[in-house]
Amino acid sequence: MDRQKSAAAAVLILGALLVSTRLAQATEGYFLEGYGAREKGVGGAGAADSRDPLALSINPAGLVDVGHQYTLGLTAFSPDRGYWTSGPGFVAPGHVESGRNLFPIPYGGYTRPIDQQSAWGVAFYGNGGMNTTYSPNYTSQFFVSPFCPQTGVFCGRNAGVDLNQAFITAGYAQRFGNLSIGFAPVLAVQIFKARGLAIFGPFSSAPGQLTDHSYNWSVGAGVRAGLQYRVTDKFRIGVAGSSPIWMSPFENYKGLFANQGDFDIPANITAGVAYDALPTLTLLADWKHIFYSQVPSVGNPTTQPFQLGVMNGPGFGWRDIDVIKLGAEYRGFEKLTLRAGYSYNSSPIRSRDVTLNILAPAVTQHHISGGLSYNLTPSSSIDIAAVVSPQGTVSGIERTPLGPNPLRTITLYLNTFEITAGWTHRFDAAPAPAIAAKY
Repeated sequence: MDRQKSAAAAVLILGALLVSTRLAQATEGYFLEGYGAREKGVGGAGAADSRDPLALSINPAGLVDVGHQYTLGLTAFSPDRGYWTSGPGFVAPGHVESGRNLFPIPYGGYTRPIDQQSAWGVAFYGNGGMNTTYSPNYTSQFFVSPFCPQTGVFCGRNAGVDLNQAFITAGYAQRFGNLSIGFAPVLAVQIFKARGLAIFGPFSSAPGQLTDHSYNWSVGAGVRAGLQYRVTDKFRIGVAGSSPIWMSPFENYKGLFANQGDFDIPANITAGVAYDALPTLTLLADWKHIFYSQVPSVGNPTTQPFQLGVMNGPGFGWRDIDVIKLGAEYRGFEKLTLRAGYSYNSSPIRSRDVTLNILAPAVTQHHISGGLSYNLTPSSSIDIAAVVSPQGTVSGIERTPLGPNPLRTITLYLNTFEITAGWTHRFDAAPAPAIAAKY
């Protein structure tokens, strides 16, 4: 019992530590394609097939299939992002790269059955956030003019933003025959900082709360719920969704974000299928939709004809995106499980909005992943996954506070690499042999 309590306490402590972790530009906008090593290895799929506590991040109904276990891990996330230009214009020209190219992202979870038909669990994880850090050595062609008093991408020296999002969730699931239902309240913490944007002061409703403040905290809550249904012994379906996570506003940046600093986390829905092609091989496919457009500070067009920070004012112009995730898991070896996956998402950024999204160039669309678990003992395994996102780009004309500049084209780019290592321990008796099917 003391061992079990210690495991749960470790999860909660590490969850608190996640709040202070600085994260990087992610892949599905600012959502990660998966949060644990198992999910990442299969391309982020899993709405219909749950095997570890990070099921809480996709579909809490799957808790009833996970058993008594905990998992802990760390992702090393490395993005290469920035932009390049052609033609004369205002922002610093040429090939401009963001600094800070390595970020740690921890995760963890703990699950325990209540009886044969119900279970509960807790988990913590983080979104990829938005981060850019541009050097003050980049210089606009208008430097030393009244329009550009300092060096830097936006004539404000160290331009960039840093948004971090951490989640702690607790869930419950109940099985009713072939149907499982689960729900999980979610607590979230965000911190945000912006630098080098003073040039936008005349176009802000609160210039004193626009840029160059210390990190500002925001807290909020929402709920995730879902169901899984076993159609046959080999075929399962799953559906899950998350409400918006309603956050307190960033008071220090109410002159930047629409609706006076509001920055809620958007709702999303997921549907998936899982098929045991062999007793040792499971194929997965998920579809996900993220409602970025429903958060004004994110979804409102950058061309919105209002001042920054006002109600329904300009945002980053992100549109809703759809994500397709495909994965495969092979359990035919005595101690080894192999995984592979691929996901594709539509781009949240339109050509018209590239200028402000220099701060958040979330333009990758393809993600190729693989992973494995190796049983060191009958009850414990090490879990490894890697994800490569080839370079994605979006191009459009420059838009300054004074209007569009058709002479300048800006191309945003982003490519990422991440590797995840984790540990999973099962408190129950030795798990079923690797060759056994899920049902």
